[in-house]
Amino acid sequence: MAVLQILTPVLPSLGIGEPIGSQSDEVRTLITPAGWAFSIWGLLYLGSMLFAIYQALPGQRNDALVARLRWPAAGAFLGNALWAAYTQVAGLTVISVVIIVCALLCLLTAYRRISDWKPRFTTGQRWLAVLPLSALAAWLTAATIVNIAAALRFHGVELENGAVVTALVVLVGGIIAAAALIRGWGNPPFALVFLWALAAIYASGGQQAGVVAASTAAAALLVVAGALLGLRRTGASRWFG
Repeated sequence: MAVLQILTPVLPSLGIGEPIGSQSDEVRTLITPAGWAFSIWGLLYLGSMLFAIYQALPGQRNDALVARLRWPAAGAFLGNALWAAYTQVAGLTVISVVIIVCALLCLLTAYRRISDWKPRFTTGQRWLAVLPLSALAAWLTAATIVNIAAALRFHGVELENGAVVTALVVLVGGIIAAAALIRGWGNPPFALVFLWALAAIYASGGQQAGVVAASTAAAALLVVAGALLGLRRTGASRWFG
C-alpha cells in the first residue's frame, strides 16, 4: 500500500486522467493552500516507505506498538492511493471526500494508539513509526477540510459570505488540531505539519481576504498552545528521547 500510494499519482503520465494539481485548480477556494505546500508529499511518501520497511523487519515482528499501527497505516496508504486515482479521473467530487475521510479515520486510529502508548518510545519507533504517521495524520486532517470545500464548489454549491465561512472553517480546524495535540501529548510532528498547512492557506487565501488571514493566524496560535499544553503533561523526553 505504501508503494501503491506513490505510484497512483503518475497515472496522468500514462494518459489516464488529469494531474491532481490541475483538478484542484479548477475548484480552487480561499482555503486551498499555496502550491508550494504540496511539496511536503515527498517527505510524507518517504516516511511511509520507511515505516513500511521498518515494520516488515524481523526485529519488529513482536513489537507491540508497531503491531497496533500496521493495519491503520495500510488502510491510510490504500485510501491515499484510491483518492489519487479517483481524483485524477473524476475530480474533487463528494466521492473524493468519502475516500479521504476514510483514510483520515485510519490515521486518527493510529494517532490515538500512539497517544495511548505509555512506555517510552524506542529510537526506531520514534523516528520510523510515530513521526511519519503523525505527520501524515496532520496533513490529511488539513487536506480533508480543503477537499470538502473544493467538493462543494465542484458541485456548484456557493455559500454566501464565503470568506467569513472559510475563516470559520479554518478556525474550527485549528480548534480540532489543538484538541488533538492536547490529547496526543503535544505531538511535535503533528503540530509542525499542521502549521505548515496553515502557513500555505495564509499565503494563498489569507492574501485575498483579511478575515481568512486573521482566522489562520488565530488557528496557528491555537495549535501552538495545544502543543505546549500537551508537552507540559509529559515533557519533551517522550518525543526526543
